[in-house]
Amino acid sequence: MTEKEKQQQGMLYQANDPEVLKDLYRCENECYEINQIPPSRREERMERLGKLFGKAGEGMFIVAPFFCDYGYNIEVGENFFANTNCVILDEAKVTFGDNVFIAPNCSFYTAGHPLDVGQRNRKIEYALPIHVGNNVWIGGNVVVVPGVTIGDNTTIGAGSVVTHDIPSGVLAAGNPCKVIRKIEG
Repeated sequence: MTEKEKQQQGMLYQANDPEVLKDLYRCENECYEINQIPPSRREERMERLGKLFGKAGEGMFIVAPFFCDYGYNIEVGENFFANTNCVILDEAKVTFGDNVFIAPNCSFYTAGHPLDVGQRNRKIEYALPIHVGNNVWIGGNVVVVPGVTIGDNTTIGAGSVVTHDIPSGVLAAGNPCKVIRKIEG
């Protein structure tokens, strides 16, 4: 099994494997180029981002700068909006439903590192998928860690660190992020 296959299956893998790095460097270059496109050419930016992603729904809009690791592991639904400084480390799949709104400075990290110092120092890591449902609003400066699912019709408050699954139809916030109350309606 290749290191890339291990990565895609959530297994420990060698992060500095040439095949893994080839895709990472390609995406790094593409993100750099996309972020250099001026605001007056927004349609071109969105088109290039749409080609970079595994799936891009109608009405997608992402404010520069934006950064991701691979691009092809990102799927966004219809009417997706991400404000400035969005970071998606998509070593594993990151899926956003329809009508997802992301405030500035939010980060989605699928990559994790072993607690074992020897493995970590040998550049061994793992990746777990992130799933964000439909009709979700994520406040500014939120961090979502590997393996988290955020349910439909949920709001995540600014500054939260989402370390575990958040159910549908709630307001959740804090570090670690916890359900505050159900959202009625």
